[in-house]
Amino acid sequence: MYSYFNRDISWLSFNYRVLLESEDLTLPVYERIKFLSIYASNLEEFYKIRVAEHRSAIMQKVHSEEDPAEAEQILDEIKQEVTRQQQEFFHSFNDEILPELAKNKIVLYMNAQPKPEHREFIKEYFIEEIFPFLQPVMLLKEDIRVFIRDNRLYQVAQLRKKDTGEIFYALNKIPYAKVPRFIELPRIGDTYYYMFVEDVISANLSEIFTGYTIEGSYNIKISRDADIFIDDNAADKNLVQTIKEKVKKRKIGDVSRFVYDKQMPLECLRYLIETFDIVPEDLIPDRVHLNMEDLVKLPNPAGKELEVQAQTPSRIPELDKADWLFPIIRKKDIFVHYPYHTFDYFIRFLMEASTNPGVDEIMVTQYRVAQDSEIITNLINAAKNGKKVTVFVELKARFDEENNLSTSEMMKNAGIKIIYSIPGLKVHAKVALVIEKGSEKKRQSYAYLSTGNFNEKTARVYSDMAILTSDKTLTREIICLFEVLETRNRNVYFDKLWVTQFNLIPNLNQMIQQEIEAAKAGKKAHIILKMNGLQDSIMINELYRASEAGVKTDLIIRGVCCLKPNQSYSRNIRIIRLVDMYLEHSRIWYFYHGGKENLYLTSADWMKRNLYRRIETTFPVLDTEIKKTIISILNIQLRDNVKACLMDENMNNVFFPVPEKGKEIRAQKEIYKLIG
Repeated sequence: MYSYFNRDISWLSFNYRVLLESEDLTLPVYERIKFLSIYASNLEEFYKIRVAEHRSAIMQKVHSEEDPAEAEQILDEIKQEVTRQQQEFFHSFNDEILPELAKNKIVLYMNAQPKPEHREFIKEYFIEEIFPFLQPVMLLKEDIRVFIRDNRLYQVAQLRKKDTGEIFYALNKIPYAKVPRFIELPRIGDTYYYMFVEDVISANLSEIFTGYTIEGSYNIKISRDADIFIDDNAADKNLVQTIKEKVKKRKIGDVSRFVYDKQMPLECLRYLIETFDIVPEDLIPDRVHLNMEDLVKLPNPAGKELEVQAQTPSRIPELDKADWLFPIIRKKDIFVHYPYHTFDYFIRFLMEASTNPGVDEIMVTQYRVAQDSEIITNLINAAKNGKKVTVFVELKARFDEENNLSTSEMMKNAGIKIIYSIPGLKVHAKVALVIEKGSEKKRQSYAYLSTGNFNEKTARVYSDMAILTSDKTLTREIICLFEVLETRNRNVYFDKLWVTQFNLIPNLNQMIQQEIEAAKAGKKAHIILKMNGLQDSIMINELYRASEAGVKTDLIIRGVCCLKPNQSYSRNIRIIRLVDMYLEHSRIWYFYHGGKENLYLTSADWMKRNLYRRIETTFPVLDTEIKKTIISILNIQLRDNVKACLMDENMNNVFFPVPEKGKEIRAQKEIYKLIG
């Protein structure tokens, strides 16, 4: 009866929405370039994880619930949609971005020959700055001496030996770890000029391959399977060593796509396919220039007027005036909303805990932290100051495994108690707890509960919410949570704190059922869910049931959304997608509940992984004023008519009509006004 969108095609719809930001003529050109870069980076990770997973299902390399025939069909749909989007990507870049740069006297050479004034500089730059780092390798099928690394840019040169006329192929790895991807050329008048480093190399191939005629050069790259599968039994015995070994193997994973310049002659492509054992399904023809996520590195010589200027994060005067945060938190809950508020308050929370002689213990979960993080520094200082510090480190946080390993070893050496990952589960909860000295009944505790990672760098661009509280039930239940993480104890009761594997799904179902019963009784019923992803069919069915009962449901879903709107069973559901300067990352659940307006913040999306394979925490917003503020933020986002769009029954991003002048509502700007 019910139907759903495919997860991966839905994700491509989201990434297309990111691409559309590059076509917004109201944005400065370097902001539009930033979104092109984000789009390309997103797509790269998609191929390394999701497409690689479908490939594994086809080859039946790992256990998968997906049927090989189904995987092949999905891959075909993905290829068609990505091809369409890539055409639009290069339309945006070539036909809109490059001319806009030129208007601002910034020229990026593409396929055009450089001006005569630049040719001598290009040759000299190549000889002095690039040539020393090149390691060209002749490609001989019978003697392969090169491994194409994941997501690295390579250049294939087609060569003709001058004395015999025989065709050879050679490979250069583009060394832009040593030189910039974009080479600045001498100015001509008041115009700035730049060139891709691979084009500089291509223009000077005769300096490398003497004795050969250069027939052509073509860029290639490979995306490899980057997912890590951990055997639970092995992980329990020696998880750290297992993770280290798996991370090393990520770099040599199976090919998930082979991207090449579509101008490459067929005989050259065939030679590469045979040489590197590439299957036809992995072939992705593309433009001359690949790895376009590097566009974010394109220098901006014109300055701030070509970029969006992030607003200065707001301060909370009450906290700034206080000598210590803890007395304020004892009196009332504190709400912080990043990046509208500064992240300094969490750093200060830990710093004060590390130096306060009245503090006995600190507990923190770590999923993704910044490199050289002040958070880690403060935890280490706390341990040095005699505090008992416990940190749960999720070693299986994808692409952060190595950073989490190194920071955990650093903390362990400083005397911090480290709890490592739980076999079979990822711990995605975002909680910190500070416990004062004293008897168990009398001592005071302070909790920090968040929707996002404890990461001062991402807090500048990710929109997340957090609450500082001394609520006795919540702080006690966080202690219980750490008991679960350390001892795997399942006989734990949670009340205010909703925890996956324990009470989260039953509580969610109860909240939805109450709205259904209200609607059936003819009363007002309303659900608002703001999340990054909505995939789980079981929970989607609950929303379909609510819609059929007449419950008004507003969904603000940034990424994957498998719920299909505008059907007979979803007529009361509206899906909004909001993409703007900051990444919408906060998760908020609202239930009208007969006017009581129950509100929860959470680390969990409604993806299968979040609901069934992770430890997530959801916590109620108890303070009346904070609740009003967050509900106001939700309503602002629901009224956005500039950066929000509706998702329709075909997964299209449908924008609202252009608002009249003076009636524009751009949520992220309006939230600044509210927070400030």
